Amino acid sequence: MTQLILASSSPYRRELLQRLGLPFHAEAPDIDEARLEGEAPEAMVRRLARAKAAALTQRHGDALIIGSDQCAVLEGTVLGKPGGFEAARAQLRLASGRCVVFHTGLCVLDSATGQDHTEDIRFKVHFRELDDARISAYLRRERPYHCAGSFRSEGLGIALFRRLEGGDPTALVGLPLIRLVSMLARAGVEVLA
Repeated sequence: MTQLILASSSPYRRELLQRLGLPFHAEAPDIDEARLEGEAPEAMVRRLARAKAAALTQRHGDALIIGSDQCAVLEGTVLGKPGGFEAARAQLRLASGRCVVFHTGLCVLDSATGQDHTEDIRFKVHFRELDDARISAYLRRERPYHCAGSFRSEGLGIALFRRLEGGDPTALVGLPLIRLVSMLARAGVEVLA
């Protein structure tokens, strides 16, 4: 079987990929993740997902390398990882009663041939009306300061939502498994073989 590499240091992406039951190795790529001037969110996540996978090709010359990147967008504004309480509270105040669109770039790169398949998978999160007391209580309990959009949907963050809209709930966590299974099959790796 072809060696499978996850180009990520994210424990969430590692946990998701483990669900498929395939042997893989995770390795952090070293790339600049800054958004380019004027770059659309969907173009950015596709570019970064591919760049993460490509960053590992020198060390892994015959592997399928999976890269993924995600951003949250609220009415045209990209919401990054807040890093702390105040920034997270500001993001959740903005999201209150609104819809945030998550773009997840996913790339499967064959390092032997240089061929890749890269896509942008979208998922919408419709937030409840949130007051400061609920936001603060959530942030004190979950501390999602390393998560785009300031929440963890696989945890208590689910209490912030009115409705979820999308074809793959794992896209919201950062690695769209439904799409990944199809991309791996196209590259010759059958999950259920």
